[in-house]
Order: sequence, then C-alpha cells, then structure tokens
Amino acid sequence: MVQGCGSNVGKSLLVTALCRVYARKGMQVAPFKPQNMSNNAAVGLRPEAIGGGWGEFARAQALQARAAKVEATTDMNPLLLKPEADGGSLVVVSGKATARMAAQDWLAQRSQWREEVLAAFTRLADRHDLILVEGAGSPAETNLRNGDLANMGFAEAVNIPVVLVGDIESGGVIAQMVGTHLLLSDSERKRTVGFFVNKFRGDRSLFDGGRAEIVRRTGWQDLGLLPWCSAARALPPEDSLALDSFTPADFASAVSVSSVEGQIAKGKTIRVVVPRLPSLANADDLDGLRYQDGVSLRVTPVEKGFAESADMILLPGSKSVRQDLEALRLGGGAEEITAFAKNGGAVVGLCGGYQMLGQEIADPDGIEGKAGTSQGLGLLPVATTLGKEKSVRLAQGQECESGLEVQGYEIHTGETRFLESDVTPFLVLQAVGKDGAVHTSRRVFGCYLHGLFQNDAFRVAFLNQLFPEAQLPLVNFAERLDANLNAVADFIEQYCDCDALLALAESPRLESWV
Repeated sequence: MVQGCGSNVGKSLLVTALCRVYARKGMQVAPFKPQNMSNNAAVGLRPEAIGGGWGEFARAQALQARAAKVEATTDMNPLLLKPEADGGSLVVVSGKATARMAAQDWLAQRSQWREEVLAAFTRLADRHDLILVEGAGSPAETNLRNGDLANMGFAEAVNIPVVLVGDIESGGVIAQMVGTHLLLSDSERKRTVGFFVNKFRGDRSLFDGGRAEIVRRTGWQDLGLLPWCSAARALPPEDSLALDSFTPADFASAVSVSSVEGQIAKGKTIRVVVPRLPSLANADDLDGLRYQDGVSLRVTPVEKGFAESADMILLPGSKSVRQDLEALRLGGGAEEITAFAKNGGAVVGLCGGYQMLGQEIADPDGIEGKAGTSQGLGLLPVATTLGKEKSVRLAQGQECESGLEVQGYEIHTGETRFLESDVTPFLVLQAVGKDGAVHTSRRVFGCYLHGLFQNDAFRVAFLNQLFPEAQLPLVNFAERLDANLNAVADFIEQYCDCDALLALAESPRLESWV
C-alpha cells in the first residue's frame, strides 16, 4: 500500500507507474483505492457478484488500470465521494450512487461500508498476482483515524505492508516523515516498510544527509529519492483540482514529452478556452484536445474577458450545474459566452455544459441543492429537468453530420428535451438514440457523451471543419497516452529498485473485517 504524508505528494503517480512497470514484467496487476474523493469519474463494469451492469468510480483508478493493462472495474475504487456545492458529497458505493452526506455524517457513518470495501479488495486479490493499493491524504490525521477506511485502518485490516511518500518540493519533508512516524501506533510503524522522498530538483546528493536522518529517526528503509518527473505532466490530472496548478505552458509541454511522433500542424493553432467552473467534473474530457497537435488548451478563471483570445469555448461537465451556471453569471462568464457565440465563435458543451447551453434547468426535487429552476444560456433549443435517476453507461454511435464513429461514457442526472420539432441532434448513440443538439449556425454544439474528443477521426474532422485554416493532423490519442505511461514507468525504474520493492509485498489476510 502506498500512503502519503499528505495530499498531492505523488501517491497516484507512483501507483500508476508501478502498475505499468509490473505489467511489463508479465504480472497480472490491479490498482485499488478503498476511498477516493473526486468529481472526475469513470465508468466500468460492476462484478456479477454485486449485480453487474455499469457503475462509476474514480478516473485515477481507471488510468491505473490502463497502466496495468487490465479491464477497469468498480472494484478498484469501491467508495467514491463526489463533492457537491453545499459542502456535502454524493457517496458512490461499488459504482452506485447511494447517499448524500455532510462531512460530519460521513465520518460518523462510513464504517457501514467496510464490508463492501473488503469484498471488492478480495475479488481483485482472487484474480491478480499483485494489488497496488493507494491511500488518501495522510495516515497521521489522528482526528480521522476512528473508522478509517482509506489508510492504516484498511492496511491493518488486511495485513499489508505500507510504503510512505513525502513531498520535498512543499518543504519540511523530514518533519513530514518523522512527524508521521510519531503519530502512528506501534503496529502501524512496524507495518511501514519504507519511504520515498518525491519531487526533488537539483543535485540529489545534497539530500543524502536528510535521507539518513529520516532512517535514523524512524528505522524505515530508504527506498529512494525521486526527482521531479516532467513526464508526469503529460498524464491526465487525477481530478479537476489539479487543473488549478496547470498553466498554458504545461498543457503545451505535455504533448512534447510523448515518444510518439505525429505530423506537424501546418496551419492556424486553434485556441480552446475552458472556464474553470467551481464544480468542474470529468476533466478527462480535455485530454483529447491537449494531446492534439495544433490545439492550444487553456483553463481559465470565470471572469469578464476570459474568451477574448479564444477560437472555441469548451463548457465542461459539472457536479452542481445550477450553482456553476450562477457562478458563470456572477463572474461575467455567461455574458461572455453568449456574446462569443452570437459573434460566430464556436461553443461546445459536454454533459453539464450541454445542459447550461439550453433554455432552462429545472430541479424540482432539489437533487443538486435548493429546488428551483435556472435560466440557461439560451444557445440551444433544449431544456433539462434533473431527476433522481442517474444514467451511467458506456456508449457508442455516430456524429449525425459526418457519420464518424464516436465512443465514450455517460454519467449524468436529468433528462434533456427538445423545445422545437426540427432540432438537429449532435449524435446518435446505440441503445440511447438521439444525443445532444446543434444550433442552426453549426457553431454551437452540446451532448452528454464524455470522452468525445478522445475519438481521433472525429476530433480532427470536427475541428478542421470548424477551422479549415488549421489543417490539424491525425493524432492517435491512445498511443500517446500509452507512450506517456511508459515514460513514467521508465522514470520510476531508473530511480527505484522495483524488484526490491516487489520483494516487500506480502499476501493479505482476506477475512471478515472486524
């Protein structure tokens, strides 16, 4: 189990890289995160043992499954908390939305789902050679220890060794490690078999004394000093919060680290601007665009003037659509988007962004907060009513205009209806039917299909039709993503003795959690 001295220390990246490292050695590997908090979700199969069908789980574990070269399932993240605008969270258990809870209620009641967590882990362990478990936050948060499902509570229950990761870039990594050691119980200290120091810049020998000091004070094995990994910027962010640390230069450089050589874009660079909604969800919708040669992607705060340098605005998904729509209005973004569209600018809305482009969004049952109706941006002749039923599924079909095949996934609450009889749908999906709408100008589009821009032929044809002067080349998204996964795996193998790390693994204790 990989735990951290805090959030954003590199746990997810390390597990992702190790999944690819051990998969390349021929092992059947699976990632597992007992509890995650993110609005960046994926769709995967629920095991037949719990009813089958499609369910949602954290996108980070889906990426780790891809790194491990195994099919992603909801067992890889049995508890997912999806933060909502009111400060509470939607609790997703084994792929199904189960409850809405305030933070205090979650802490008091989370232990009720420990059997589901253990059952998911057991099913994975029965089918794989190696499970790489990722913790959440820090195990030293003693105020959260009672009923813990995410860190040492889980490690103790299934009797697995722990590796601790600290972040030297944030400063005070010796204190991070020694302080964590101090706050763990005796059994938890013994369970911790070693540590990594992550994100080091410069001459690594300068921290030899620091590593020795950590060993002296904790007795833990020094597993390595990991330099700053620039290749990590090319991987999809774990969730939308990570977008706040990205700059336009980061998005541009992310493509350049790929080892897959594509054609050089010959024409105009298409500038895609994404408003940073407070509850932005499913940020992986941006990945196909940021991997595309000839596209410059920028995530920007919602404020007046944000669209001045845009060729296209992408309105992303949202966990709290009406609240994010209000944030757009308060920040001047709503007026900016409507004026941009009326002046011939291209606008694409995905999922919640599609709902915002319509005439109204009604929430009669208070699904996302206070019951009521919000006026939409009025750019598409559709209206949405939010309801208790949630659509979660993989989907495939065609774009209506070109007939090009598309595939992706749907995670949304609500039904959107056409307000005019002659509305042109954007897509036609198998087992779903018409999805989305297109403005008569053919410059404003919306649909529910996440992952739309990861479809290579569609992405290039769609953008080249909107911007013929761009002449975008065809880029293979899947190959670039796999090349970047290999790059971070190569990096970890260079600075970590992965065979020695594997030797520290132990068989778990698979019995009832008490």
